Amino acid sequence: MKRSFRLHRLPVMGVIAAALLSVPALAASPGNDPAALAKIRDMAMSSDYAWQRTEDMTDLIGPRLSGSPGAAAAVTQVAEAMRKLGAKVTLQPVKVPHWVRGIETGELVEYTGRPQGVTQRVVLAALGGSGATPAAGLVAPVLVLKSFDELKSRAAEVKGKIVLFDVAFDQHMADRGLAGHAYGQGSAYRRNGPRMAAELGAVGALVRSVGGAAYRLPHTGSSGLLENARIPAAAVTAEDAMLMARLAKRGPLSMKLVLTPQNLPDADSFNVIADLPGTEKPDEIVIVSGHLDSWDLSPGAHDDAAAVASAMAVFDVLKKLDYRPRRTIRFVAWMNEENGQRGASTYLAAEQANAGKHFGAIESDNGVGRPFGLRASVMPQSVKLFAPLQAALQPIGANVFQRQDVLATGDLAGLERAGVPSFAPVVDTSSYFDYHHTPADTLDKVDPDILRRHVALMTATAWYLANMEQDIGGSSVPKP
Repeated sequence: MKRSFRLHRLPVMGVIAAALLSVPALAASPGNDPAALAKIRDMAMSSDYAWQRTEDMTDLIGPRLSGSPGAAAAVTQVAEAMRKLGAKVTLQPVKVPHWVRGIETGELVEYTGRPQGVTQRVVLAALGGSGATPAAGLVAPVLVLKSFDELKSRAAEVKGKIVLFDVAFDQHMADRGLAGHAYGQGSAYRRNGPRMAAELGAVGALVRSVGGAAYRLPHTGSSGLLENARIPAAAVTAEDAMLMARLAKRGPLSMKLVLTPQNLPDADSFNVIADLPGTEKPDEIVIVSGHLDSWDLSPGAHDDAAAVASAMAVFDVLKKLDYRPRRTIRFVAWMNEENGQRGASTYLAAEQANAGKHFGAIESDNGVGRPFGLRASVMPQSVKLFAPLQAALQPIGANVFQRQDVLATGDLAGLERAGVPSFAPVVDTSSYFDYHHTPADTLDKVDPDILRRHVALMTATAWYLANMEQDIGGSSVPKP
C-alpha cells in the first residue's frame, strides 16, 4: 500500500501530463452530437454499475465519518474501483476532524405529575463537535424554547439549564419542492442554537431533529460549537421534543443527560481524485463529484454514497462507449463534507492558481431522488447553449435547467467563488429528510431505476461540458 501511495500521490496536473504520454492515438471524439448524447443516456440507463458501487460502500463498509476506519476503507475502495476503470488516480492528503461518538442517553427525571419511581427515556443522538458531560452525566432543568427571539427574551433564564430548541421541520414546505429551504430553516437551530446557548451559560443544548417522518429517529449533524465552549449537545426525536414541550407546560422539567463524545486530534485522510484526460484540452477540467464521508449513525446511502457512485459511473459509461472527452473529466470524492469541508478547502488551496482552467464543476449532495434536471451558476446568456443537453435528457424527464447566480453547493462553494460555474442535479427531495443523518439512510432507500437516471444526468452533463465549444463563464459570483 505504501508503494501505491508513492506512485499516486502526485501533483494533479502532473498526473494529467503523465497520462497523456500513455494515451494511444484515438478516433475523433463524437463531441456533443445528439446521437452521442443519446448513446450516453441509454448506456447509463442500462447499467447497474452505480448500484453495485453503492452496495459495496454501504454494505461492506457502512458509516464513514471523517477520521474513522470506515472513511479510510472508503478511500481505498473507491480508488481501487477507479483504477480498474483505467482512470489516473491521485490521493490528495487532507487533515480532517476526528470526533468520536460515545455513550448518549437522556432521561426525564422530574416533572409535574410524575408517578413515584417513574422516569422517561428520551431518544437522542449527540451532535458532531458536542462536548461531554461528566461520565456519570448531569441533571439540570430543561428550558423549552421555540425560536431565537425567545432565547434572547429569556436569556436571563438560560444559565445552568439544558436548553431545548423545539422547532418543527416544515414538511408542508418539503412536500412542495422546497425541502432545502425547510432544512435550512431547521438546521440553523442545530448549527447556531448550541453555541448561542453556551454563550448564555447553558450546561447543555438539545435540538429537535431536523427532518420529516416522525418515527422517533434522531437526526444528527454538526453543532457549530466553538473549541473553547463545547457544551454537551444532542438532537432529540420530534416525538421527544414534543413530549418535553407538553411536560414543561405542566411545570418544572428536569433531565439527566449523559453524553461522552471525544474530540480527538486531527486525522490523516484523502480526497480521491481520478482523471479521464482530455484529448484536445487536457489542461481544462470538468469536475464530477460527491462526498465520501457520512455521519456515523448509518451507511449514508443517499448522503452521499449513491451520489459518489453516480460520479464514478460517469467513467464507466464513457469507457463502455470508448468516448474520450476534449477536456479532462475529473472525478472527486470529497472527504469531510459533513463536519468541516476540509477536503474542499484543501483542493481549493492546491488549485487556486489553476481555478481558471476549471471549465465547470458538478456536485451531487441532495440524495438520489428522482432527477428532473440541473441547477447551474452560468451566465444568463449561456442558458440557451444547453438546449441540446436538455433535449437529450428529455426522454428520461430530466431536462429542467434552472440558472442561479450562486448555487453554494457545499464542496464546490470555494471554486464557485473563484469563478467556476457550478452544477447540481435538481431532484425530488420531498422524502429525503425523512432519513437524512439518521440510522435509516440505508441502501434499501435507493431506487435502482432512479439511480440510473441520476447516472444518465451526471454523465451527459459531464460529457457535454467537456466538449462544449463556447465559454459558459461563471455568473455574477464575486471573485475573492
